[in-house]
Amino acid sequence: MKRIAATPRPDWREQAQSLGFHFHTIDGAPYWDESAYYAFSLRQIEDDIEQPTQDLHDLAMGLVDEVVGSEELLQRLAIPPQYWDWIAQSWQRREPHLYGRMDLAYDGRGPAKLYELNYDTPTSLYEAAYFQWLWLEQGIAAGTLGAGADQYNRIQELLIETFGSLARDKRIVTPVHFAAVEGSAEDQGTVRYLRDCAEQAGVDTLELSIEGIGLSAEGWFTDADDRVIRTLFKLYPLEWMFAEEYGAKLAGSQVQLIEPAWKAILSNKGVLPLLWERHRGHPNLLEAHFEDDAAAPLPAGWVRKPLFSREGANIELVIADGQRLSSDGPYRDGPTVRQAHHALPRFDGADGAPNYPLIGSWVVADVAAGMGLREDAGPITQDSSRFLPHAIVED
Repeated sequence: MKRIAATPRPDWREQAQSLGFHFHTIDGAPYWDESAYYAFSLRQIEDDIEQPTQDLHDLAMGLVDEVVGSEELLQRLAIPPQYWDWIAQSWQRREPHLYGRMDLAYDGRGPAKLYELNYDTPTSLYEAAYFQWLWLEQGIAAGTLGAGADQYNRIQELLIETFGSLARDKRIVTPVHFAAVEGSAEDQGTVRYLRDCAEQAGVDTLELSIEGIGLSAEGWFTDADDRVIRTLFKLYPLEWMFAEEYGAKLAGSQVQLIEPAWKAILSNKGVLPLLWERHRGHPNLLEAHFEDDAAAPLPAGWVRKPLFSREGANIELVIADGQRLSSDGPYRDGPTVRQAHHALPRFDGADGAPNYPLIGSWVVADVAAGMGLREDAGPITQDSSRFLPHAIVED
């Protein structure tokens, strides 16, 4: 695993704008960054990223069946009791899911370590699935990457295949409504990309904003034209839906959600200690405990995470030497977990500035599918962290 300096394509911004990647720059700072890329060997990808991703996903899916049948575990995950039956029924019906991303720390030498699962509203999909693949193809064509270069990236292919199979097997009712928060360029861009993948698979779609969803007198969720929403892809966290005015109507609405209700379990940081309890010592897991578990103290060096948090918000990190770091955010209240600290690798740039990469490894319909890397100047990856492409190069 190497960080390799590169010359950005002179027209990449124009390409990004023309292709709907309007969030390539955020608050005046680069989000997409091709001034460098990360290079991996095929062995590293297949043995250290792809296979562990599949193994960890299978462990996580196995956990869902146990959790939905246990009031004790649902309480430990702080899921509101009024949604327990709805979540359990969603799992018992095996309502289909589309995708998820797990965050891994990996330095190219030891085993990748799971930081967390992002299985409800994972971000960085478009840039991982499409824009970094375009960078690879153009780099090979221009000669800036070797002719044998490749990328661990079947994400778009599998997304299209999955949408097509769900429609053919009548596991979703069309048209599928795609919704995101109206004011978020990133969320809107991601939803439009997914809608395009669905349409490439021959699925009829409609688009609306989260704010534009209504409720009929009969209890159906509706769009701005009063059409009933039967299948809804929502880039909006389930726990936020639970807390809102219409949350109590979810169970009776008969709307099919993507991601489904049972993803409320796997989008919860509480799965980290649950996985550790059941698979203690697994090479890709870090020791983790619920904050209130006084009988299971961690050794020096740990990370505190809220059960419900996103994009590196409200993280407290204590390094073994006593150094403390933290990130701000809106998730100040509520239960937390603590996870053993395992440092991200550090790659210094040409100017000597530190760079800490985090691997986002994607799963599409239960298949390990590809990855993207986020990089930050500090050891906590946040919403402002840059996205860098990667390539598989010959050993």
